[in-house]
Amino acid sequence: MARKTSKSVADRDEAGAIEAAQGPEDSLDFETALEELEDLVVRMEAGDMSLEASLSAFERGVKLTRHCQTALRSAELKVKKLTENNQLEALDLEEFDDD
Repeated sequence: MARKTSKSVADRDEAGAIEAAQGPEDSLDFETALEELEDLVVRMEAGDMSLEASLSAFERGVKLTRHCQTALRSAELKVKKLTENNQLEALDLEEFDDD
């Protein structure tokens, strides 16, 4: 019985750590959010998490995924706006040569 108790305490600690790491996604840059998402996937795929910890990790993962998708959409819109008509103009690299 003591083993079950220590496992459940460890599981609660892990779920608590995931919840503690959950913060406003808006403050994360894309790379940090993606890295955290990848770490969550690795931990979940290991299969060592309790149901409670897995649900917390899944919830965090959904939030991070949405944050990353929003950041990518925003970047895409900026590129489209900068390139107007979705066409890039040819860049004359000779203009930048110092020779």
